[in-house]
Amino acid sequence: MILVWIIGSLAVVALVRVLLFRGPLGTPVSEPPKGILDMHCHTAGIGAGDSGAWVSDELRKSWKYPLYLRIFGSNEKTLNECGDTQILEVIARSIRESTYVDGAVILAIDATYSVDGELERKECEVYVPNRFVGEAIKAFPELSFGASIHPNRKDALEEIEWSKRNGAVYVKWLPNIQNIDPSDRSYADFYDKLVTLDLPLLTHVGDEDSFSKTNNALGDPRRLVFPLERGVRVIAAHVASSGESEGQCNVERLLEMLPKYPTLMADLSTLTQFNRKRHLGTAINDPRLKGRLMYGTDYPLTNTPLVSPLLFPLNLTLRQMWRLTRISNSWDRDVALKAALGVSTEVFELSREYLRMR
Repeated sequence: MILVWIIGSLAVVALVRVLLFRGPLGTPVSEPPKGILDMHCHTAGIGAGDSGAWVSDELRKSWKYPLYLRIFGSNEKTLNECGDTQILEVIARSIRESTYVDGAVILAIDATYSVDGELERKECEVYVPNRFVGEAIKAFPELSFGASIHPNRKDALEEIEWSKRNGAVYVKWLPNIQNIDPSDRSYADFYDKLVTLDLPLLTHVGDEDSFSKTNNALGDPRRLVFPLERGVRVIAAHVASSGESEGQCNVERLLEMLPKYPTLMADLSTLTQFNRKRHLGTAINDPRLKGRLMYGTDYPLTNTPLVSPLLFPLNLTLRQMWRLTRISNSWDRDVALKAALGVSTEVFELSREYLRMR
């Protein structure tokens, strides 16, 4: 009786899948290009090897902490023995083994600072300093430097200049956790320095759900109007694919801004993640993003079940899902998944072109 029930249930599931199957979200790419740059990639650190990085005591006591290190391919014992550069070694080795991706921009994560420029360590869960990332990645030709500079820092302008001198290709913000309001007019000098040095600003847009302390009001896409009006080249991370602002979906809020602000770009990192994937079709098909959407992963999220071909049973065939899940290299799996779903060759190639890293 149980066997009959199981067979019947599987038959119903199979029938529903056949009836609802929609196929890829866009025109699939049979063979993705090679030499792709992942322009949105994180590293981590606990301060080992005098990196200067730290993790809050609260996070260290959480169940998330060992998982946090595990998805980076490491653990506390290994880092204490080898230093925080061990994670960079893991990333660089994986890129060397990739068929499609041959470079990644590695992001620092600045701390939170008060309006008076004072460090607010108790407000931070993780900190990965520019000095560590900017110096450490020089040993890895596969890796490039993405700086993170809080505009409230007393030395913010000097930090921008140091980062540029040391190869930074942009500055990254997480406003929701760093307590940065991009519309704050006191940041005019900061924005002008970015323009002078031709450094784009990659900033998280939309809600943030990876940290316990967030102010999601700061993820409103319209808060980017001020830096855009000052001429900053802004990259909206994740196409604002989470949450609402003033009752409007943040994705649509961002898309409405694109025709008016030609220096506004976006990346599709995390858009295959289970809680954001509903926006992937919009991102790859909306004409307003044509030529303005670039490839990124938000690594190491590609090392988790949150990003899996199995999340797309109505867009991929069973054979495709089986083949994609068997790709061991996380970058190759991510590229192959996005290509099968309809991410265009242009998107894969734009990251390197936009950041002038050919």
